[in-house]
Amino acid sequence: MDVDDVEQVAATGALPRWDRVEHLVVEAHARYRDHAAGDVADYIPVLAAVDPALFGVSVAVVDGELHEAGDTGVEFSVQSISKAFVYALVCEAYGHETVRDRVGVNNTGLPFNSVMALELNDGHPMNPMVNAGALATTAMMPGGTPAEQWENVRTGLSRFAGRPLELDGVVYRSESETNIRNRAIARLLESYGRIETDPLEVVDVYTRQCALRVTARDLAVMGATLADGGVNPVTGERVVSAQVCRDTLAVLASTGLYERSGEWLFEIGLPAKSGVAGGIVAVAPGKGAIGTFSPPLDSAGNSVRGQRATAYLSRALGLNLFASSVHVPEKSESRP
Repeated sequence: MDVDDVEQVAATGALPRWDRVEHLVVEAHARYRDHAAGDVADYIPVLAAVDPALFGVSVAVVDGELHEAGDTGVEFSVQSISKAFVYALVCEAYGHETVRDRVGVNNTGLPFNSVMALELNDGHPMNPMVNAGALATTAMMPGGTPAEQWENVRTGLSRFAGRPLELDGVVYRSESETNIRNRAIARLLESYGRIETDPLEVVDVYTRQCALRVTARDLAVMGATLADGGVNPVTGERVVSAQVCRDTLAVLASTGLYERSGEWLFEIGLPAKSGVAGGIVAVAPGKGAIGTFSPPLDSAGNSVRGQRATAYLSRALGLNLFASSVHVPEKSESRP
């Protein structure tokens, strides 16, 4: 685009005062806690047993404020939300151009586990939020062995969350027994030269990253780290660069909700990522992030209550990136 020598400037505004945010988070939870639509994921056996009534809403502000309502301390597996943060770590390691060329940034318009999307694009994964792209991204994770790559994933996501994250062994084993399609996608990527190591070891690391245990509070802090130019607002640690945050949020805006990404951006107007355990993280650059947890999903695999709570807060807190109000200039003595 011939703008590498132009400094990136950001002017994003701020959230309302503390008590206003606190009130709206409580309101969002109360408004949707009895909403009964959706079904828990059943293609991963252990997820089918989760209590569908669980529901938590958390907002983390870039100044370190945390606002919570409901089951925000309940742990669940991060699932596909991990894709966003592993992508950020890989971008930090290899840079904007390398990762874009290897993984891509365009929406496929097809389901997250589509093989057709890969074949239609000559083996190019298209974006890191579908499984093909996520596997290609995980394969790029720094580390001399799969064990080192996995540890770098775990510690990297822990830095985003501001606390040590641990593997859910039950979820990992359950997914390992049912991830036949991911193994097939990884072998197809290998055949196109997109994965240069053992594809089954890549699938294993990816399966482990999806089985990390997080809470709605963790998701809010992880998202707020992306919102604050890569600095964790709770720990004060720089996790990734501001450019990596920009790249990651751009990809989430266009691909984070799979084939519903356009609808999400149209209705809610925030970069976001969902996971089939019921988590959603949505990011307002320069302001903060929303983390929600509610297991019942819609047909695309996105939490029903989480979508509604995020939509409510996006509107009520003025987070929608495309919303604006009429500017009324102040009159001065020099102007009639």
